[in-house]
Amino acid sequence: MTKQVLTRGLIIMSALLLLNGCNKDKSNTAKDAKRGDPVLVLDAGQEPRAELRYKVVQGTTTTSNMDFGLASLATSSAGSELSVVPGVRLHIVSGPSIQSKRGTRFDVRIVKSEALIPEGIDPQVARDLNQGASVLNNVGGWVEIDDRGIIQASELNERGKRSDVPVRLLVMIINARTSLSRVVLPAEPVGIGARWEAKKELLLYGFKVSQVDTYTLTERVGDELKINVAIQQTALPQTVTFDEEGIEFSIESFSMNASGQIIANLNALEANAAASGESTGILKVKTVDGTEEVEIDRAFQVRMTVTYDPGVATE
Repeated sequence: MTKQVLTRGLIIMSALLLLNGCNKDKSNTAKDAKRGDPVLVLDAGQEPRAELRYKVVQGTTTTSNMDFGLASLATSSAGSELSVVPGVRLHIVSGPSIQSKRGTRFDVRIVKSEALIPEGIDPQVARDLNQGASVLNNVGGWVEIDDRGIIQASELNERGKRSDVPVRLLVMIINARTSLSRVVLPAEPVGIGARWEAKKELLLYGFKVSQVDTYTLTERVGDELKINVAIQQTALPQTVTFDEEGIEFSIESFSMNASGQIIANLNALEANAAASGESTGILKVKTVDGTEEVEIDRAFQVRMTVTYDPGVATE
């Protein structure tokens, strides 16, 4: 049971770990928008202050590379297992944008997914890693946002709904891009030094997770913003059963903290960003063979590099 417990536990924490973009249903952020403003301004910053709003014009396209990697230490009563996962690089195209009644709508598609192979690795292992990563090729969907970056609606494309696509990995990617690639902006005018929170409730791998993104505006030059971000996730004790796998997972405790920097252009669909962080969690895993407690500590890093082609403004 030990190997199974460690492997399953690592997958669970992967889904909980990485920081909604395209979803089969309307996103949690969209639900927040209906309930009320998801943003709380903690400090309006220095004078002069101004409203921050996205100004994406019709036909804008963004191309981005998203790299992420992680290392995990899983400990159970039978011992410990250290896992360093080779990084994955996603080549993503967003757009061209279309103006809608609620703001801006655009397609998002993973053009290519590849493993970042370390030097000296066995060629067969390298081929297997790239083959595994390639299942994300052409996964995507569409997203509709308002001028503050709040998601109004979204949906996966047919490729993303196929059974051979690793949904848990896809959830990791979607939620990472939510906090970093598109900053949710405050309603009120702010200046340099402003701090605001964007709260959301996530459903990851069947578990309910609370997330708070805290943004600090450190610099503004025209439509370009430099922002520091701190991301915190927590989960209360809860249990999820996967009947098809014959496994019951109970989270005893979970927390994640990450920090990074974002350079956002208000004319672009996505931002340049980099973040790193750590998480710790305790799981109880119940199978027909018994119950095992697993403690999982993880370290991870994410980087997104973006170029954009602006569309043409219309009157």
